Amino acid sequence: MLGPEKLPRVVSEVGRWVGRARAMARQFREQLEEEVQLEEARKRPMTPPAPEAPPPEPPRPPTYSHAHPTDESGADPSATRSEPAPAPPAPEAPPPEPPRPPTYSHAHPTDETGADPAARREPVSADDRRA
Repeated sequence: MLGPEKLPRVVSEVGRWVGRARAMARQFREQLEEEVQLEEARKRPMTPPAPEAPPPEPPRPPTYSHAHPTDESGADPSATRSEPAPAPPAPEAPPPEPPRPPTYSHAHPTDETGADPAARREPVSADDRRA
């Protein structure tokens, strides 16, 4: 007879054995399924897979503008086909911008004119280099 002292250990041991049995059964089933799939693959003829066609585009909903009435094709029903629609007026050119003052970057040193002072150095003679 199992008492309160041995019962937790026995239940734990039974749980371990059941877990091991389940794991073994799962592993056996997976191996068996893998073997069946390999056998089916061997029986099938080797043909390259057909390229997949792109899915068809869904139909686009019609767009409606409240500014001009249109028919199903999107054309203006009040316009006659023999007369071309008038061209929209050309946009006016924007006014020229005023000249901007020069900007100086802190990334590179500059003199009062904005030029790189290192670029205007006088060439050093061979005698000066030795000293």
